Amino acid sequence: MNETPSLSAPPATDGVGCHSGKEALRAAAAAAGAGETLARYAADYPIGPHDQPQSMCPAFGSLRVGLRMRRTATILSGSACCVYGLTFTSHFYGARRTVGYVPFNSESLVTGKLFEDIREAVHQLAQPDLYDTIVITNLCVPSASGVPLRLLPKEINGVRIIGIDVPGFGVPTHAEAKDVLAGAMLSYARQEAEAGPVAAPRAGKSQLPTVTMLGEMFPVDPITIGRMLAPLGLAAGPTVPTREWRELYSALDCAVTAAIHPFYTASIRELTAAGRPIIGSGPVGLSGTETWLEAIGQACGISRDRIDAGKNAILPAIKGALAGSPIRGRITLSGYEGSELLVARLLIESGADVRYVGTACPRTPWSETDREWLAAHGVKVVYRASLESDLAALQEFKPDLAIGTTPVVQAAKQAATPALYFTNLISARPLMGPAGAGSLAQVVNTAIAGQQRFEEMRAFFNGVGVGHAAGVWEEVPRDRPEFRAQQLVQIQKKQRSEEPIGC
Repeated sequence: MNETPSLSAPPATDGVGCHSGKEALRAAAAAAGAGETLARYAADYPIGPHDQPQSMCPAFGSLRVGLRMRRTATILSGSACCVYGLTFTSHFYGARRTVGYVPFNSESLVTGKLFEDIREAVHQLAQPDLYDTIVITNLCVPSASGVPLRLLPKEINGVRIIGIDVPGFGVPTHAEAKDVLAGAMLSYARQEAEAGPVAAPRAGKSQLPTVTMLGEMFPVDPITIGRMLAPLGLAAGPTVPTREWRELYSALDCAVTAAIHPFYTASIRELTAAGRPIIGSGPVGLSGTETWLEAIGQACGISRDRIDAGKNAILPAIKGALAGSPIRGRITLSGYEGSELLVARLLIESGADVRYVGTACPRTPWSETDREWLAAHGVKVVYRASLESDLAALQEFKPDLAIGTTPVVQAAKQAATPALYFTNLISARPLMGPAGAGSLAQVVNTAIAGQQRFEEMRAFFNGVGVGHAAGVWEEVPRDRPEFRAQQLVQIQKKQRSEEPIGC
């Protein structure tokens, strides 16, 4: 973590901290002039049925996008503890870039000095020989206090300046925070392209119409998609979020956009403004690939012969891969990456009995194809799924394998049920085409086959303490529920004493 030298309107609030609670932070942000931003986030990333899934800080998503782009500098503005956690997590996940940080205290926050410090840091960092873009991100406290990143210059010395607010009380998940930054970059790039000539792609402009893909994927998947598209006379375009700025121009210059991850609402808005049609779902499994190729072909005006040729070139190989790698067992699945519905489709086509899919992401028009297909196959799909919902699915469906987030995996293994972490073991695999059709079977079948080991471990550790008695003791601790009951009464009494007296 690198402390960039301290970057004008003074914030309109005082004393708003992380401890204040979501509603207080939202109210403070609206009062400080961020109401329009919060309203846009509320429309782009609707909550419900739960307020917000239990997940990591959303700013990790936008931070990850910036850190993976060439010639892009990243600055965080937020509480030191938040910045430490985000930089630690980013480097844990392989970031090899410095993260800039503009420190502040109560005085600089409420007097407007923080914004001046941010502006100074941006000017010092805007070196065109090093950077194309500088991204500044407000975390919760600066967002709630109205630190106005929109007042920063749009460019300095030819370096683009992009300021975004990614508060935990306004952006539900880190997956959607990726879209916050990707959408902001596409908006900037679209305005540049409309104003005049822009830089060509590093590998040159495609001679074929391209398909832009939304959502982070396993590296081989875009290559596989490109092979699927070739018989249709199409090529795979950039994947958004992109790895460098000039790819944004290519993403906007596509024939059609494939919303592989269907929650990129801000990015879809920019691509729609550029006149690009949007297609949901993705080429997973036999049915999914056939439907997707049909939709892409029709959106691009491809002839029936070429669409059928594209299907005939890939579908037999997928069918063979599915038949050669069957999956047998009941599965529940949950995650927060955005590809949960696609993975469930692939598991079902591989022969698995999938009963439940929970995703932290929202329901959007571009996930309807997958939702309807899963519903027709008897799958319960829950958007904005909470941990409680995922754990209830374990109890209800009693799966042979639970695929989920860390706490879901922990709960499943405690119940002697095999489990796999979605992000590291399932999402980080190819999903598209024949490679995707056979990629899940080995890890899933191996995990299910481990049931006997869980039974042996449970028998071995039977009688070891849990809850208040967990651990190794000379004398097992005695539970004292009466103490907790007394404390609860005292808390309730204190809360009643603090309630305002009604009229």
